Amino acid sequence: MNRIGILRHPKITEAGPLADQVHTWLQEKGVDAWVEATWDTADVEGQLAETAMLIVLGGDGSLLRAARLAMPHHIPLLGINMGRVGFLTEAQVDDWQIRLERVLQGDYWLEKRLMAHATLWRNGHSHNQFIALNDVVIGRGAQARVLRLELCVDGDIVTTYTADALIVATPTGSTAYSMAAGGPLLPPQLQNFVIVPVAAHLSLDRALVLHEEAEIAIRVQMDHEAMLTADGQQAVVLADGDQVIITKHNQSAAFVRVDNAGYFYRRLLQRLGFLRG
Repeated sequence: MNRIGILRHPKITEAGPLADQVHTWLQEKGVDAWVEATWDTADVEGQLAETAMLIVLGGDGSLLRAARLAMPHHIPLLGINMGRVGFLTEAQVDDWQIRLERVLQGDYWLEKRLMAHATLWRNGHSHNQFIALNDVVIGRGAQARVLRLELCVDGDIVTTYTADALIVATPTGSTAYSMAAGGPLLPPQLQNFVIVPVAAHLSLDRALVLHEEAEIAIRVQMDHEAMLTADGQQAVVLADGDQVIITKHNQSAAFVRVDNAGYFYRRLLQRLGFLRG
C-alpha cells in the first residue's frame, strides 16, 4: 500500500475533518496519501495512477460512485461509514484506525463484486451505455401509469410485465431497491442477476434469479414517459420501442475486507437493526 487515495463526501460536514485525520495517520505510517471530494470526477481520475487503494468516507452512494471510478484501474475500495446504512462499508468512524492498521499489515482479503453493463438501443443504434454496481431500473416517469416491459433472456422471450418498474440487480443491489421490492438477498459470492418487478399487475410478480453470463434484454412498450436509471445516479428518458441489453461487465469491483468471509448476513442484519453487536 504505497499510495492510498481518500475520497470524502462533499456534503457531509464531518467528512472533511475525518479525511484530514486519515491522511495525517497514513502519512505518519509512511504511506503516500491524497484527498479529493468524491464528486470531483476529473480531479479524482487525475490521482488514480499508482494508487493502491481508495478509502471512501460516506455511505453506499459514495461507494457506488467510487466503484465506477476505481474499476478501470483495478483499485480496491475500503469504505468508512458516514451514511445512513452502509451495507458496503468495512469500517465505522470509531474503528477505522484498527481496521486500517490490519490492512497496512497485509491482514485483509479482496472481495470481488459483479458489475452490470447496460446498453440502450434505439432504432437499431446504441444510444447510451451504463455501468452499475447495484442495479439497472426501468421505471415509469412522472405519470402514475404502468409500463409494459418484454423480457428476453439469452434470446428467448420469458414474459411481458405490466408493472411500475423492473429492477435488474446484482448481488450487491439485492440489498437495495430489489430488497425493498421483495427480492431475495444474495451474498456477493453467488455472482447472479436478480430481476424483480415493482407493483406487477396481472403479470408475473415473482423475482427471477439468472446466471451471471445471462444476456438480459428488456423492450419498452408504452405511450408515456419512462426512465432508465443505473445505481440511482445515472438516468435517461426512454422512448417506446427502446431496448435495454444488460450483461455482466468484464471487470469487477473490489472491496477490501478484514472480517472473515461469513460477515455478510451478520453485518446486513446489524445494519437493518435486527442484530446487535
